[in-house]
Amino acid sequence: MSTGLDQTTVQAQAWLAADPDLQTREQLAALIAAAKQGESDAILELEDAFATRLSFGTAGIRGALGPGPNRMNRVVVQQTAAGLASYLQARGGGSVVIGHDARHRSADFAHDIAAVLAQSGLSAMVLPRALPTPVLAFALRWLGCAAGVMVTASHNPKRDNGIKVYLADGSQIVAPADTEISAEIDKAAVALHLLDEHVDAEWLTLDEQVIDAYIETALALVAQSSARSMRCVYTAMHGVGGDLLARIFQRAGFPAVLSVPEQLLPDPDFPTVAFPNPEEPGAMDLALALAHANPVDLIIASDPDADRCAVGIPADTELGWRMLSGDEVGWLLGWWVLQRGKRGTLAQSLVSGSMLEAIAQSAGVGYEQTLTGFKWISRVPGLVFGYEEALGYCVDPEHVRDKDGITAALLFAELAASLQAQGQTVQGLLDQLAREHGVYATAQISVRLANPALISKAMHELRLHPPASVGGFAVLHVDDLEQPSDGLPPTDGLRFILEGGGRVIVRPSGTEPKVKCYLQVVEAVDGPDIGLARQRAADALVSISTDAREWLG
Repeated sequence: MSTGLDQTTVQAQAWLAADPDLQTREQLAALIAAAKQGESDAILELEDAFATRLSFGTAGIRGALGPGPNRMNRVVVQQTAAGLASYLQARGGGSVVIGHDARHRSADFAHDIAAVLAQSGLSAMVLPRALPTPVLAFALRWLGCAAGVMVTASHNPKRDNGIKVYLADGSQIVAPADTEISAEIDKAAVALHLLDEHVDAEWLTLDEQVIDAYIETALALVAQSSARSMRCVYTAMHGVGGDLLARIFQRAGFPAVLSVPEQLLPDPDFPTVAFPNPEEPGAMDLALALAHANPVDLIIASDPDADRCAVGIPADTELGWRMLSGDEVGWLLGWWVLQRGKRGTLAQSLVSGSMLEAIAQSAGVGYEQTLTGFKWISRVPGLVFGYEEALGYCVDPEHVRDKDGITAALLFAELAASLQAQGQTVQGLLDQLAREHGVYATAQISVRLANPALISKAMHELRLHPPASVGGFAVLHVDDLEQPSDGLPPTDGLRFILEGGGRVIVRPSGTEPKVKCYLQVVEAVDGPDIGLARQRAADALVSISTDAREWLG
């Protein structure tokens, strides 16, 4: 064996001796044996698993399951919990509520977190079963906890899991809390095994009361007098949203949702989809087919932890349906919140389509743009609605300071039913908004890269050699978002301002090994035929996306 592999094997053997988990011990023992036999795949996997440590930041931690410090496993989870416990104890302690989804090992990780926190002298409470992330975000504020922890990898591939951390204000952590917690985790990581079998580790398993409170709070969002006619096809995408969304819709007075049976029950292997994300190609095929075969009015989809929401509406297509973009849903929900009489600030991530700003200005209310992520959006003062184009919507920031796919779906169904009662349609409202503010056409392209170094290389090359034109449109200005000029915190990204009002933003994904491009074109509507403006915008997007794909290789 090489010297490097020898050192990795020594690390792996120490990990193997301390790992409390039979499953990962067996995986690691087999990996070490195969690496010693010279199997190249095993050597690469072993070296990667011990090359570094999963980084804890503003998104918590997220990674592939398996043994080693660069994987999600019980050792890493316990170390993370110990670091969080030290951070909280230094600031007065308090209680922590813990939730988990239905991914592989999620329940085990949640219980390990609760045990470590309890042994550290904190009061630990665990939600009663696998539940959506927004229920955890709600429970944190409803119970008045010092922190909340959610075990989930959201819509990542089935191999992944992760941990999100919220503090007492109800929002996900941001700097400097992320670096301070990370420093405490590094201290805790010196000890591979952290749970003391001789010390009690008692925690409280919560009952249904917290779920009932979430349901009642959600129901209060819709007006008692609003229409309830929407018949919805719904897919839970093999996640944990199915039962809760169906209960809330029924309690609200909507017809029973027609669930996609193959995707209704939680299944951590996500057998019907390549990636469990409603945005991914093919993920919505079963829902679209079910809607095509039944007399329904709306399609609604959640991602596996139900913090995101996708919507489909009737359309002149082969199946008779089309999925709305995340931007379209965001503009419609923002408009509807204002129609319902809410006043305050509308907010969105900088990569989202900017029609929301025009809607806010027209209504005379506040508007703010933030960095990507609800850890930023939820902190906007006076927020009444916030969204990001990746299907994330916050419609009740008073109670859930995070994206919530359940309440977003409920509010959208109310909007669509109210339009229907007036003889109008969702598409008709989109056309109305376009006539008032212009056609805002948006699109996203992304490239998944297995090697993180390629992501850094792509961003570096774009900084060194920015294009002079994109899709035939001159680049008027380049903003390096690592050195922002508009008051936002620095982030890894580039924004290209194009002639004619277009825009391209390039940034690495914060949760997946991807580089993403966010495209926008704005076209004025001249005369009654909105179709011409939409076609001009669509053609421009095609031209811009062709060039952007070349940037990403």
